[in-house]
Amino acid sequence: MKHWLFLATAIVAETIATSSLKASEGFSKFWPSVLVVLGFAVAFYFLSLTLKVIPIGIAYAVWSGVGIVLITTISWFLFGQKLDLPALIGIALIIAGVVIMQVFSKAVGH
Repeated sequence: MKHWLFLATAIVAETIATSSLKASEGFSKFWPSVLVVLGFAVAFYFLSLTLKVIPIGIAYAVWSGVGIVLITTISWFLFGQKLDLPALIGIALIIAGVVIMQVFSKAVGH
């Protein structure tokens, strides 16, 4: 079960890093730039721990799917990104895909 906590930690760290990448304005702002580097370092470290148990295809699908949803939500709240109906449908499909993998896939590594 700790491998899922590792993956969640990796996803949160990657989300912080990616959000900070936007805020760093091309690495011209010091603290957001520090968050980018630290966030990605933490993300890849915990992703590497995750891959000891969860197959890479499953881990990456969950990582990218959840990351897309979180980054899109953060972009909407913090950066004013507009979300139209197709974007919302796409996000719903991503969430559905991650849930289907978690519930029905024997390859997930529970």
